[in-house]
Amino acid sequence: MIKITLNLPKYRLHLSLAKRRGGSVEEPLFPEFETIKNFRAGNKISRYFRHIFEHKDIRKLLGTNLALVLIASSFAPTNVFADAEAEQNVVGEASTPLVTERSAQYPTESVRITQGYRLFHPGIDLDGETGDPIRPIKAGRVEAISRSKYAYGNAVVIDHGNKITSLYAHLSKILVVEGQEVTTNTVIGEMGATGRASGDHLHLEIRDHGVAVNPITILPR
Repeated sequence: MIKITLNLPKYRLHLSLAKRRGGSVEEPLFPEFETIKNFRAGNKISRYFRHIFEHKDIRKLLGTNLALVLIASSFAPTNVFADAEAEQNVVGEASTPLVTERSAQYPTESVRITQGYRLFHPGIDLDGETGDPIRPIKAGRVEAISRSKYAYGNAVVIDHGNKITSLYAHLSKILVVEGQEVTTNTVIGEMGATGRASGDHLHLEIRDHGVAVNPITILPR
């Protein structure tokens, strides 16, 4: 008889191994694959390992299920369950709503085009009333401001970067200064009829590298 003692962190496990007496044919621990292959039902791999773990020598060596539990618990790290619980209790960061700007917008709250883009009129006219708020079509920086009784009247030019600029003419009031950074929410002025205008409206021009383009091709449809 062979006696084995295992000193575990919390327990002491005693195992006794005795040699079997002769007289009976001992069942092999590892079955031949030919035998497993002849099984008609069940997965062959699972039947192979099931045969090994159900062998009586293995069951004697391991003893009861309680011994297995004691061995596993003594070697398991103490923070396994704490880590699992921590994963379940992870609190997601509070999401902060983002304030986004549209890529391009009409400068007036209501869109009524009274005159389109054509030769000798390099922009569009938007109808409205004096005092209506005017906002830039895109974010940018105020490049120039002019006040005149002729031509564009009171006007603002905004630089949007990449050589793209926009002009807002015939304003009754200008509410920004040169060099000011503006967004699509900034009121840059109020609609009017200053300069060469037959009535209240906003004249809008957009230039790409100094060349006037049809604003309808850039503004949302």
